[in-house]
Amino acid sequence: MKYKKYKNHVLVLNGPNLNLLGIREPNKYGHKSLQDIIQILSNKINQKNCKLSHFQSNAEYELINYLIKYKDQINYIILNPAAFTHTSIALRDTLLAIKIPFIEVHITNIYKRELFRKNSFFSDISNGVILGLGTYGYVLALKIIMKRLNI
Repeated sequence: MKYKKYKNHVLVLNGPNLNLLGIREPNKYGHKSLQDIIQILSNKINQKNCKLSHFQSNAEYELINYLIKYKDQINYIILNPAAFTHTSIALRDTLLAIKIPFIEVHITNIYKRELFRKNSFFSDISNGVILGLGTYGYVLALKIIMKRLNI
């Protein structure tokens, strides 16, 4: 996929199993699908003449390759690394290398879950963290980004 260069281009980057939203543990993750979330975000950003892209993968290397390939065309990232939050030094290193600001989003409150989920390899390098607010966290992240980009 080739991107046209936009003045403002926001990427929504989602990690493993988020393609199962709406059917995976709806008591924790809600009933909205990932496509529902992207549609809501697209509706908000299209009104502002800003490009919104989305990429989801269950494979760490695909997320990394995507970021490297499109690094010069993206101004800001909404990142839900999912399980990679607790394991991916490689994805962290990529974000440090490409220097695109991002907001880390989690649907659940990772601090109220299992002990191993309480560590994030991304929070300390992010421009903000939103967690535990359900899928509305994506909308809040986009609102913050739009304000920061003056759109």
